Amino acid sequence: MNNNTSEMKNQLLRMSGVNPGKCMKCGKCSATCPAYDSMEYHPHQFVSMVQDGNIEPLLKSESLYQCLSCFACVDRCPRGVEPAKLIEAVRLMAVRKQGGNRLSAEKVSQIADDTIPQQALVSAYRKYSK
Repeated sequence: MNNNTSEMKNQLLRMSGVNPGKCMKCGKCSATCPAYDSMEYHPHQFVSMVQDGNIEPLLKSESLYQCLSCFACVDRCPRGVEPAKLIEAVRLMAVRKQGGNRLSAEKVSQIADDTIPQQALVSAYRKYSK
């Protein structure tokens, strides 16, 4: 595993709080996933690929956006691996890698008005900044 891949893996593990090493590859998470048929990579594959450091294909996968974040996989996992949290962390990493779409603190006052909930601004700022 090269240095960049190792760094991405460590960042994903910090962001998600998931320990993919606990996965016993039983596939129960994928078996309960309501989006299984529309996903290129299934929840158990996300966990395995992150564990192996094979992150680049995940960042480019449409499966990131097929996940419903319903946490059915989290409920079903006998080892408490929490694949949905890992998928969300990969999704967040992909969004951050997109580049120039980051929200800067200086732009908040330009777009903020009384109709935008503060929670939306805080969420956008967190998502689009490093």
